[in-house]
Amino acid sequence: MRKNIPFELSKDQSFYQSLSNWLGDIFYETLPDHGYEIRDEQVYMAFQIEKALQQKSVLFAEAGVGTGKTMAYLLPSIAYARYTGKPVIVACSDEALIEQLIKPEGDIARLSELLNLAIDVRLAKSREEYLCLQRLDEQRRGFDVPEFVDEIDDRLPEFVFAGTSLQKVYPYGDRKEFSFLTDEEWKLVNYHPVQQCSICEVKNQCGQTISRQFYRQATDLVICSHEFLMEHLWTAESRKRQEQLPLLPEASAIVLDEGHLVEFAAQEAFTLKVQSESLLDLLEKARVEGLRPKTLHYLDVLEEAHIAFFELLRNSIENPALEKMTIRRSTELLGKSAFLIQTVEGLLEEFVFEGEMYSIESYDMKLMEEYLEDYLQAFQLFTEENEAIHWVEEVDGIETLAIMPELVDEQLAEKLFNGTLPIIFSSATLSVDQTFDYLAGSLGIAEFESLQVPSPFDYEEVMSIQVSKPFDKNDKVMELLTDPQPTLILFSTIESFEQFKFMYGHEEILFEGDQEMSTLIEQYKENPKVLASYSLWEGLDLPLDLLTRVIIYDLPFPPNDPIFNAKRAMSFHAFEEVDLPFMKMRMKQGVGRLIRTEQDHGTIELLLSEQEYEFMKELEKELPVTPHY
Repeated sequence: MRKNIPFELSKDQSFYQSLSNWLGDIFYETLPDHGYEIRDEQVYMAFQIEKALQQKSVLFAEAGVGTGKTMAYLLPSIAYARYTGKPVIVACSDEALIEQLIKPEGDIARLSELLNLAIDVRLAKSREEYLCLQRLDEQRRGFDVPEFVDEIDDRLPEFVFAGTSLQKVYPYGDRKEFSFLTDEEWKLVNYHPVQQCSICEVKNQCGQTISRQFYRQATDLVICSHEFLMEHLWTAESRKRQEQLPLLPEASAIVLDEGHLVEFAAQEAFTLKVQSESLLDLLEKARVEGLRPKTLHYLDVLEEAHIAFFELLRNSIENPALEKMTIRRSTELLGKSAFLIQTVEGLLEEFVFEGEMYSIESYDMKLMEEYLEDYLQAFQLFTEENEAIHWVEEVDGIETLAIMPELVDEQLAEKLFNGTLPIIFSSATLSVDQTFDYLAGSLGIAEFESLQVPSPFDYEEVMSIQVSKPFDKNDKVMELLTDPQPTLILFSTIESFEQFKFMYGHEEILFEGDQEMSTLIEQYKENPKVLASYSLWEGLDLPLDLLTRVIIYDLPFPPNDPIFNAKRAMSFHAFEEVDLPFMKMRMKQGVGRLIRTEQDHGTIELLLSEQEYEFMKELEKELPVTPHY
C-alpha cells in the first residue's frame, strides 16, 4: 500500500522544492530539538542527493567518517520512494553494514521513530543466505546424517512440514537463524546454483520464496547486498523470458553504500562457473531404469569427457598459489572443451525423447536440462576466441572453472548506469588522489556528479599510525598482542590469513569463517579481544572501547589474477592506473575502521616488508595523519 509523502505538496511548488524545504526543517529544527548534532557536511550531502534524484544522475558522494552519510541518503530516499510509488533499493557491501541499518536499534528504526514515518523497510538477502529444503532433505536421507540436521529441523516453522495454507506462513530460513552452523556446515544445506527453484515441489514452503514475496511488497526501502543487486541485474531478462519475476522489485532509485566495492560484486555475478563435481552428481541421478541405450551412452561419454577435461585443466594451471588461478588454454584443452560441447548437445537431444517417455522425473529432468544449458554456454564461451576472462578457483573446496564474458564496465553501463534511474554512491573512500576517475572508469560511468566533504573528527588528537619493518610479521603480531587491547587484524589475502591462522589458530583469537559473520562480530563485542579477518576492510563499526588498535598485516595490492591482469592489459600504465589506486582505496577503508565516533581513539600498526615500505610516500597522501616510523 502506497504511503503518504512526509510533507505537504502544493500547486505553488514542485515536489523537489517541497523536499528541499522539508529536509531543511528536519536538519535545522527537528533533529537538533531531539539532541542530534547536525553538521553542515551532512546537510550539504542530503541536498546534493535531492538534486541527483531530480536529475536522475549518478552521484559520487564521498563523505568522511562521522559525517552522517546514512541519514543524509535515507531522508530524501524515503520521500522519493513515496512520491514515485516505488521503493528505493539500498545495496550494501556486506552483512555487517546491512545489520547496522536494519537492527531494532539501527539507523532506520531510530529515524522512523523520531520522525513518526513508519518506514517500510524489507531485507532481500542473497539466495546463498537461505536454507534449501531439498538439500536439507538430501542430508537427512544420507548414509551418515550430520548431527546438525536435527537441530535445524527443530527450528523450522510447523508449516514447512504440515503444508499449512499460505495465509499462515512467514519469512524464515536465513543464515542468521542458524548461526550455530559453521560456514562449512551451512554450505551443505543452503541454496546451491544447481537447484531449480522455479520447479521445486516444496517452493511454497521455502523460506527464500516466502521472503521474496514479502520484500517485493516494500513501499519505502529494500535493503540488499551488492552481490544480490548484481545478480538481479544479470538475471532479470532471462527470468522474464521464463515468465518469472526479477529477483528485486522495480525501484525508483538505487543507493550504493560503500559503493567503491560494486565492481567486485558485479564480477562475481556476471561470471559463469562449472564445478568439477556438480555435473557428476547430476549424471548419477540421471541413470534411472528405463533409459534408452543411446541416452545411457551419452551419459557415460559425457562423464568420461568431463573428468578428462578437468584432469587436463589441473595440469594447465599456471599459478596455483593464487585464489584465481590462470589457465594455459592449449590446443588440447580447447579440443576437449569442443568435444564436451558436442556431447552435451547430443545428450540434450536425447533428453527430448526421454521427456516424452517420462523415464526421468519431471523435476530431475528440468533440473538437468537447465544445468546442461548453462554448462553448454560456459564451455562455448571458454572455447571461442573472444574477450572472455578465464580462471580456476576453489569454491567450497571444489575445483571450479570460471568464465567472465568481459570486464564488467560495459555490462554495468548497459544494465545499471544507463540514465534511467538516479544512482547514489555513498562512501568515505570513492576517490583516489582527489578524483573519481578510477572508480568511474572501472564501472563504465561516462557522466556523473560528485561531492567531497571531510570527516569532522580531529584525527591528529585521537589516532596514531606506527610503521614497522619486522623481520617476521607473525612474530610482530604476537608481540603486539602481549599488550592486551581490542584489536582487529586485517590481511590483504586469504593466503596470508590462512597461514597466520594455521600457526596461531589455537590462540584466543576470533577468526573470520569460524561462524556466520554477524554472529562472529557479536561474539567479539561481548568479549572484545582480537578479531582476525581478510574481508572486514570496510563496513565494520566498532566504536568506543570495542576497538583501539588495527594491525594491517600487509598492503592490500590487487592480486595478479586473470581479472586484474585483464585490467592491466587495457591500461597504458598498469601499476599507476590499476594497482596503486586499488591499494590506496583499500588502505583508506582499513584505516577507517579505527575511528568511528568523536570519543574513539587508538593506533594503526602497519607492518611492511622492505618492498612494501617503498610505497609509503605515495600512501602518506591518503592517510588521515602523518605516520611514525
